[in-house]
Amino acid sequence: MATLLGPESPWMGGKKRTRNRNILSRIRQSQITGRGFSRGTQLPETLLQERDKSAKWHGIPVLLQELYESSHLNSDFARTHTVLKELSSLLSMEAMSFVTEDRKTAQESTFPNTYTFDLFGGVDLLVELLMRPTLTTLQKPKMNDDLVKDCLSVLYNCCICTEGVTKSLASRDDFVLFLFTLMTNKKTFLQTATLIEDILGVKKEMIQLEWIPNLSGLVQSFDQQQLANFCRILSVTISEPDVGNDDKHTLLAKNAQQKRNTSPSRAEVNQVTLLNIPGFIERLCKLATRKVSEATGTSNFLQELEEWYTWLDNTLVLDALMQIATDEAEHSSTESSDESTLATIPLRHRLPQSMKIVHEIMYKVEVLYVLCVLLMGRQRNQVHKMLAEFRLIPGLNNLFDKLIWRKYTTSNHVVHGQNENCDCSPEISFKIQFLRLLQSFSDHHENKYLLLNAQELNELSAISLKANIPEVEALVNTDRSLVCDGKKGLLTRLLTVMKREPPDSSFRFWQARAVESFLRGATSYADQMFLLKRGLLEHILFCIIDSGCKSRDVLQSYFDLLGELMKFNIDAFKRFNKYVNTEEKFQVFLTQINSSLVDSNMLVRCIVLSLDRFESQTEDVKVVEVLSECCLLSYMARVENRLSFLFRLVNIINVQTLTQENVSCLNTSLVILMLARRRGKLPFYLNALREKEYAEKYPGCLLNNFHNLLCFWQHHYLNKDKDSTCLENSSCIPFSFWKETVSVLLGEDRTSPCSIISYIDEPYMELDQDPLED
Repeated sequence: MATLLGPESPWMGGKKRTRNRNILSRIRQSQITGRGFSRGTQLPETLLQERDKSAKWHGIPVLLQELYESSHLNSDFARTHTVLKELSSLLSMEAMSFVTEDRKTAQESTFPNTYTFDLFGGVDLLVELLMRPTLTTLQKPKMNDDLVKDCLSVLYNCCICTEGVTKSLASRDDFVLFLFTLMTNKKTFLQTATLIEDILGVKKEMIQLEWIPNLSGLVQSFDQQQLANFCRILSVTISEPDVGNDDKHTLLAKNAQQKRNTSPSRAEVNQVTLLNIPGFIERLCKLATRKVSEATGTSNFLQELEEWYTWLDNTLVLDALMQIATDEAEHSSTESSDESTLATIPLRHRLPQSMKIVHEIMYKVEVLYVLCVLLMGRQRNQVHKMLAEFRLIPGLNNLFDKLIWRKYTTSNHVVHGQNENCDCSPEISFKIQFLRLLQSFSDHHENKYLLLNAQELNELSAISLKANIPEVEALVNTDRSLVCDGKKGLLTRLLTVMKREPPDSSFRFWQARAVESFLRGATSYADQMFLLKRGLLEHILFCIIDSGCKSRDVLQSYFDLLGELMKFNIDAFKRFNKYVNTEEKFQVFLTQINSSLVDSNMLVRCIVLSLDRFESQTEDVKVVEVLSECCLLSYMARVENRLSFLFRLVNIINVQTLTQENVSCLNTSLVILMLARRRGKLPFYLNALREKEYAEKYPGCLLNNFHNLLCFWQHHYLNKDKDSTCLENSSCIPFSFWKETVSVLLGEDRTSPCSIISYIDEPYMELDQDPLED
C-alpha cells in the first residue's frame, strides 16, 4: 500500500491541511483495523465532497464509494463499469506521463490521483472485485470481459506509478495465482500477462510454477503469440535473481551461498517444471524459427494495445503496431497469410513489412531468452537433445540474412554496454539474445557441429585427413540430418557479419564470445584451421592493433578468442608473425595485453602452453622455423618476461576479490608454475617471487597472498567436477597434475624447495590465518 499522505503533501493547501489530516487519520485507522477496500466508504459523502477541492482529490473518494455500492453481489455491473471508466480516465493520464518521462521513479515524480485512488481503497476494491468468483459460491451475474480488462488496466496503471502498490499485490500469493487463471481468456490475456510480469518483478520470493493450477493445460491452450508473451513472465521465474551487489559476486561468497543452499533453487525447480510440459520446447523452437510471413493471429492480440497503451515504452512503436492491427483486422479471415496472399491485397491495406518484422522480433527476443536460460541450467543435456531434434539451429540459419542480421546499415550498430538488461531497441536485443544463445549452445558441447552444413563438415574431415590426425569423435557422431541447410552454415554466416562490424560495436563482444564457445573445450586443430582459412586471425589482430578499438569488453573477448584460435597451432603462430611484421605493431600488441592482464591473461596462458609444447617438437622442421622467427614466441621464451607476467598475475587478485571474471588469473599463474615444475625450475620461480618482494620492500606480500589463493583453489576446484574438467581440457594438463602441484606448493615442510612456506621469512609469515574464514 502506498505511503500515506503527510502534512507536506504538495497538493494539500495552507490552513486546511489540519482538517484534511483528520480525514486521513480516520482512513489510517481503518487500515489498521483491517477493513480493507471499504475504508473509503466509512466517511460521509458530504465530508468527502467538502474536502475534495481543497485536497485536490478530483472526486476519486466519492467515485470509489459509488464503485463499491454499485458492485454488490446482485449487481449487473453496468453502473460499476461506467464509474470505473471515469476513474480510469483520471489515472491513465498519470500512467502515460510516467511512461513518457522515461519511467521516472515514484520518488522523482508525483502521481496524486493514483495515490488518492490507492489511499481510499481503490486497489483493494478492484482485487476483491476480480477475485469475487473464487470467494463465494453464490450465483451471481458474471463480470464481462471489458470490465475485467479495465480492472486489470487500472491496477497496472497504479503499479507503474506507485511501487508500493506493486509490492502489496506481490505479497498476495492468492491474487498472483488467481491472475494466471485469467490468462485462459484470450480477451483478457494481454492485460493479465502485463500485470503479472510487473508484480513478479518485485516479488521477494520467486513463485513456484507448479503452484499454478493446471499449468500444462494453460500453456497448451495458448496460441503462438500468447506463448511468446508468456515467455516474458517465464523469464522472471527461471532466472536466478541478480544479487545486485558486487561483493556477493565473489567466488568466496558464492561458495558460501552454495554451501548453505544444497537443494535446487526455485528457478531450477521451475525449469524442470517447464521441461515436463508436453510440446513446450518444440513450440518455442517453432516460434524462434518461423518466418515473418508465417506469423498468424496478430490482429486480435494487437488490437488490445489501444486500451493498454502503457505496455510499450515507445509511443512511435505503438503507433506502428496499431497500424498493423488496423490493417490486419481487415484481412485476417484466414488463419494464416503467406507471400502469395499478401501479393493479392491492395497496397493501401497491405501490412508494412518493416512493422511485421519489428513485431516478430519482439516475440523472438522473449523466446530466445527462455531457451538460453534453459540451455545454461542443470537440465542442459536434455534441452540440447530437444533443440537438436526440433532443428532450432537450421531454422535460425534460414532466418539469418532475412531477419536476424538483415542488410547491413550503420544505424543498426549503436554501441551499448554488455548489460543484457540495457534499454535497447528490439533489433539490438534480438541480435544479442541470438548471439548469447549460440554461445550457450556451442560451449563445451558436441552439438556445436550443428552450426555447420554438410559441406563444411566434410571440410573439417578433409583438414584432419590432410594433417594425418583422427577426426574428433563429436564430429563423427554428428547427425547430418540435423545440421544447417544452404550454402553456408550458421557459424560461417556469423563470421561474415563479424568482419563488418564497426570497431567499438558491442556486437563484437557477443560475436567473439559465440565464436570462442565453438572452440572451447578440448583443442581441435581442424576447428581452428576451419576458422583460420576464413581470415579470423587477421581480423582479430586488425581489431586489437589497427582499428583503434578502446572498449575493454570487446578487447577482452578478442583476446580470449585469439587464445583459443592459436593454442597449440603452429600455423596460427606463423600467420600471427606474418601479420605482426613490424616492431611497431608488436609493441602495440604488447601494450594492449599489458594494459589489463585480467582481460588478456587467457591469451598469455595460450602462448605459454603453446611454447612449452612447441619446444618439445624440435624434430618438426616447421615448428623449429616458427620458433626461431615468431616474435611472440621469442618474447615469451625469455624467462624474465614469464616472471613479469607471474608477478603481476599473483599481485592483482586476492581471495576476497576473486570472481568468475578474474579467477583465470590464478589459473594462468598456476600454469606457468606447473610447466616450470615439469622442467625442474619451480624453486627458481618461487625464489624469484621472494626476490621481487624484497626489491619492492614488501617481504612476504606476494607469497602469503599466493598461498591464500591456492588454499582457496583447493576448496573451490576439488569439489567441482565441471570446473576441473574445463581446466584439464583447456590446458591439456591432467587435473591430477594440477592438484599435485597445488599440494606441493602448499606443503608444510620448510626444507622443501618447492613449497611456498620455505620462501617466507619467519617474521613475515601470515599462514596461521585461515583465508576462508570470512
